Amino acid sequence: MSHSLVTMSYIIATILFILSLSGLSKQETARKGNYYGMLGMAIAIFATALSGYVTSYEVLLGALVIGGAIGARAALKVEMTQMPELVAIMHSLVGMAAVLVGYANFMDTSHPLIGVEKTIHEVEIYIGILIGAVTFSGSVIAFCKLSEKISGKPLLLPGRHLFNLGLLIGALVLGGIFLQQTESGLGIVPLAIMTAIALVFGVHMVMAIGGADMPVVVSMLNSYSGWAAAATGFMLNNDLLIVTGALVGSSGAILSYIMCRAMNRHFLSVIAGGFGTAAGGEAAVIEGEVQPIDADEAASLLLEAKSIMIIPGYGMAVAQAQHTVNEITKLLKEKGKKVGFGIHPVAGRMPGHMNVLLAEAKVPYDIVYEMDEINEDWAHVDVSIVIGANDIVNPSALDDPNSPIAGMPVLECWKGGTTIVLKRSMASGYAGVGNPLFVLENTRMLFGDANATMQAVLKALKG
Repeated sequence: MSHSLVTMSYIIATILFILSLSGLSKQETARKGNYYGMLGMAIAIFATALSGYVTSYEVLLGALVIGGAIGARAALKVEMTQMPELVAIMHSLVGMAAVLVGYANFMDTSHPLIGVEKTIHEVEIYIGILIGAVTFSGSVIAFCKLSEKISGKPLLLPGRHLFNLGLLIGALVLGGIFLQQTESGLGIVPLAIMTAIALVFGVHMVMAIGGADMPVVVSMLNSYSGWAAAATGFMLNNDLLIVTGALVGSSGAILSYIMCRAMNRHFLSVIAGGFGTAAGGEAAVIEGEVQPIDADEAASLLLEAKSIMIIPGYGMAVAQAQHTVNEITKLLKEKGKKVGFGIHPVAGRMPGHMNVLLAEAKVPYDIVYEMDEINEDWAHVDVSIVIGANDIVNPSALDDPNSPIAGMPVLECWKGGTTIVLKRSMASGYAGVGNPLFVLENTRMLFGDANATMQAVLKALKG
């Protein structure tokens, strides 16, 4: 394939990637956005394979078959509850790819460069490996936290900020040494030390972030993986990889900013510590008794209500209750009830987690509301149903300055009529914070597996 055709193919792929991002910004067009992205990637791979840079089609075909098989198996086997950790581990692969490509470029002597070009290429290699190593180790820790292989509580080492600063300074100093020693063939030593430092930094950065900030971590790592891909593009002199990486990196950064703003947090404070850290005092002790109800009583409350708002959380994803919830929604709407879904920006364990679950269950898009759309209307809601959520409906975020989640905007469902909370037990949420909502006078606790409980409520509504 001629150079002009390759360039044209890359331009078409870039346009498709932009259309993909645009489509993914709305639930109604998300499926179409995915198709655009798939088509763009297929064109990019095909054009690259025929660009003349490939020296072994056997190796390329083998990589495509292995990678495609792994991706297909993951798409078919991974449950929706495992989607956050799948995204995290995929980010780690991008980071590792950047590291390996960087080392391969450093050791490649088939295209010798001199002068400024050589220096620029070495800087590209150094930065690419640095970003890739941070992305890899940070994503692995995020995967372990999201899959609960390690605790979601933040690891707060004494002097952790000075430790991070020391790692950053060390990486910068090693960068200068790397550029000086590359001429003598000793550059591999500072490069290897920097890689180890970057791996440690990625581990420590994510370990210090609390559970309630994990959606921000996922979007942040998404951004890092994009910049790692862009750095790889510079190393390989591949324009499409540079553009694609920049798109992913900038969109991930913007998403992280939007989510931090929705949580009333600064991005740097999330990276420095995250929710779940000490807030300058002891959180208030929650006192009072819960008022449990059964499925029949919950059904009676729903039948008496005119306006109902459902607030899904990670517990709904774990129980796979979204389909039952949709059946209840359709039944209530047939009975003339006004039903909606309230979505918090950080509900679940990754950005848009709850929206994806509801879309999978075919819940109509027009009854799914963001937090800002409904927080002024709770006075008109007769019954709220909280399904497996804790931190996003926690009043202490607003009225307890010592709470680890103080200042985080939440769904203020307690301002409505009656709140029905579905939980397996009285355990705290992912951020490890107690919730005074459970003992309020207008709250009723419905204990048990969310799906089984919702099925019992559905049966009672039909009866």
